[in-house]
Formats: sequence, structure tokens, C-alpha cells
Amino acid sequence: MAKVKICGLSRLEDIAAVNLILPDYVGFIFAKSRREIDEKAAAALKEQLDPHIKTVGVFVNAGIEVIASLYHQGIIDIAQLHGDEDSGYLKLLKECLPALPLIKAVGIGNELPVLPKNADYLLFDTLSHDRGGTGKSFDWDLLRNYSGLPYFLAGGLNIGNASKAVKTLNPFCVDVSSGVETDGLKDADKIREFVRRVREC
Repeated sequence: MAKVKICGLSRLEDIAAVNLILPDYVGFIFAKSRREIDEKAAAALKEQLDPHIKTVGVFVNAGIEVIASLYHQGIIDIAQLHGDEDSGYLKLLKECLPALPLIKAVGIGNELPVLPKNADYLLFDTLSHDRGGTGKSFDWDLLRNYSGLPYFLAGGLNIGNASKAVKTLNPFCVDVSSGVETDGLKDADKIREFVRRVREC
């Protein structure tokens, strides 16, 4: 069964919604975004989060010390890297924080690019100047013959295509943000329905 990540949580109402549904992961964004939150806000949200749900910190070219601080405080359980972090950066981060799982985001345009090393998971998203968050899908056929690290599938997922994504690609995890929002805010009904459809596959 594919796991589910609800990304871009920023309010206590969001936490209440996921606590009822228990997705596998939620994402806190620590990078420039309309969903960006700071350390204090993330700590307050984590305190209210069901302990069965793992927290993923989303970063773009962050210093290792920033990630380490959030991890050691127990605010994040996993780091997701969306910037220019190369295999060397990932190796250094692994050496500094060996118990911290790493997800490296890979933007996909017309072809599958060269994939980085030293991550635990990859995240495939639609290529964009904003490093994800487009709400648009890429051509899933590009992943049909992929056989590397387990991966998170992002980019344009919503209630309408969640089941198809899982049945077509069988990803390790599906990752949704804007697809479970209404007027820019997380929608508890959409979250519940998205998770239900994935788990029924």
C-alpha cells in the first residue's frame, strides 16, 4: 500500500484534520513559500500532532546546522531537500545526522534527469523555477521503467487522480499539497477523501 504525505501544514486546524485521518507523513515547509512556517510555529504544530505521523521538514539550500537544530529538537523526523543540494551535500548531511532519513527532490521535465546519490528516498515532482508546488503533473510514463530508490510522487495530485497514480506507478508514497486545499487552505474533507482513495488501491 502506498503511503501518504500531506505537505504544507501551517495551522492548528490542519493538525486537527490529519490527526483524524492519520496519513503517514506531514510536511512543514521551511523555505520561501506561501505555506512557509518558522521553527516556533512548527514546534507548536508538532506538539499537537499525533505521534504516529512523521514530520518532514522541507528545505531549499538550507545550512546543515538549520536542519540539525530542527531534528535535535524533535520538530522534524525526515529532511526533504528541494534546492541545489548535490550528492556531496547529502553525504555530509548523512555524516552529521546519520539517523535522519533524507528525501531528495528531483524536478522532471521532458526526461528523467541524472539522479543524485546519498539520499534514502527520491521525490519526483514537476520541474519548475519555484522548485515544485506547481500543482501540475508531469508525464508519468517517464517513471514506468524506473527501478532505483523508493520514491515519493508529487506534482498535481488530487482526489481525481490519486488512485490512478498509485495503480499506474506503485510509488512508495504519494505527496499532496494544493490538491487537498480550498481557497489556499487545507480542506479536511479533501484530505480525508484523498487518503481514503489511496488506501483503497
